[in-house]
Amino acid sequence: MADQGMDESQPVDLSKHPSGIVPTLQNIVSTVNLDCKLDLKAIALQARNAEYNPKRFAAVIMRIREPKTTALIFASGKMVCTGAKSEHQSKLAARKYARIIQKLGFPAKFKDFKIQNIVGSCDVKFPIRLEGLAYSHGAFCSYEPELFPGLIYRMKQPKIVLLIFVSGKIVITGAKVRDETYTAFENIYPVLTEFRKAQQ
Repeated sequence: MADQGMDESQPVDLSKHPSGIVPTLQNIVSTVNLDCKLDLKAIALQARNAEYNPKRFAAVIMRIREPKTTALIFASGKMVCTGAKSEHQSKLAARKYARIIQKLGFPAKFKDFKIQNIVGSCDVKFPIRLEGLAYSHGAFCSYEPELFPGLIYRMKQPKIVLLIFVSGKIVITGAKVRDETYTAFENIYPVLTEFRKAQQ
């Protein structure tokens, strides 16, 4: 847990998280350029944790257990790493994949590592009137319960998408740095309390 920068037992820093709730990071998507052309077939044959089905997808899919992640490795040398729970773990995992490619005999480098998306989630612990929220924040919301049970809230500042469920569970996606995740949640929290469902 230390990696999250948050220990469950520690008090929440209310200057940064006035709601008293800190979203948990669930998935980090990062990219890096290995800066060399790759023979995907050779990689798939030599690496035991790799699968490659060029008819289905033009990349090798590789997995490692620690940090538990999946990489998409393209012939161009571009790589996408998903599944890490923190920025640090994402970079560590990407370095491990680069190392595997080097060991297979490719002159892989580690250029332009970048966090592309951070997905966080939290629970406000009270039910939310999604219809009312959608009606009063129409410019930012799309809510079609027949298609998807959550309300999709597209925040402009920071530019973040929140999925808000009637249960009070929230998913926050689109951040490039974790503070955007936290800011977006603090921005929406007063709105959620305003549309809190009266408990029967």
